[in-house]
Amino acid sequence: MHKTVVCLLALMMLLTLPVYAVGYDLDAEHKVGAKAAIVMDAATGRVLFAQNERERLPMASTTKIMTALIALEQDDVEVPFEVDPAAIKVEGSSMGLREGDTACLHALSVGMLLHSGNDAANAVAVRISGSIPAFAEKMNERAGAIGMKDSSFQTPSGLDGEQHYSTAYDMALLAREAISNEAFVAICSQYKLRASYGNPPYSRWLTNHNKLLGYYDGAFGVKTGFTKKSGRCLVSAARRDGIELICVTLGCPDDWNVHQNLYDRFFGELVMKNLTEDMPAATVPVVGGTSSTVSALPCEEASLAIPKQGANVKYELCLDPFLYAPVENGQYLGEVHIFLNDERVFTTPLIAGQDVALLHEYKESMWERLKDWAS
Repeated sequence: MHKTVVCLLALMMLLTLPVYAVGYDLDAEHKVGAKAAIVMDAATGRVLFAQNERERLPMASTTKIMTALIALEQDDVEVPFEVDPAAIKVEGSSMGLREGDTACLHALSVGMLLHSGNDAANAVAVRISGSIPAFAEKMNERAGAIGMKDSSFQTPSGLDGEQHYSTAYDMALLAREAISNEAFVAICSQYKLRASYGNPPYSRWLTNHNKLLGYYDGAFGVKTGFTKKSGRCLVSAARRDGIELICVTLGCPDDWNVHQNLYDRFFGELVMKNLTEDMPAATVPVVGGTSSTVSALPCEEASLAIPKQGANVKYELCLDPFLYAPVENGQYLGEVHIFLNDERVFTTPLIAGQDVALLHEYKESMWERLKDWAS
């Protein structure tokens, strides 16, 4: 029998603040000097600020976020191999690979994320997929899985190509995916790191091109980029008081200052709050139990960044209209959706808060009905 599910709505109305979401009409005060820009809450993917965020633009070496992420997701990330001699012969920034050099995917990822090595990116592409075009297909498949609907990858390094472009919004999605990978963050967050490569391999220090790591307290990534066509591109991430934000600018001559100013603005407006603490009490009727109801409790805490001066929070509780005893503590009962200014930001299962045993009299009644039915 299909169970009927009802959704119980509960509203917590607080002082409403403007939310800078996708489609927000920016006035002169809020616009930044970039072709495109975005600030995203890393925990939820909620957009706090956006300017031309869906415009397709070249993204230069911020492309290497994707290349390094794919490299670090491989099983053989620490296995040494000889780099392809043709792949490493590429223009632009380099980590200094030479013909006959041996390296591993981890070392090449360090070379990409810190030194922006185009040679490292090409070496990774050929190692993983056999050729640069085949690796580009892999990049595009990964982009599709992430939800990057307005992106096309043609090169692993970010050198210009007719079919190589992305958007500020898509690059923020990519950064959100990348900073969920511990190995990726362990590299992109460091101002200096050792990497071993060469013929024979030897350890050397590489310095990060991302000056924001030193300029801004709490910055922990992600990647710089520049070509004449793209201009200055920067994908960054920073954390403060438990809040993690992602900022992307494409074609921004003053990107260091723009990112710092955007972080100051939005960290100043936000505060971490456990929204599940304010969730209305929820119970489900129980038929034939030692208790007539069972409490429905959220499985996880919703500690989210919200405007300091308040926001419109809505809870949608999706539960069965009733249950039959027995009910076990921790039993799945449904789920709660939490909305911030009509945007869903969190979902977690609701579980039973206690056991509800089958009432003895109800057991006897059921047994009598079964015997009557059998006779």
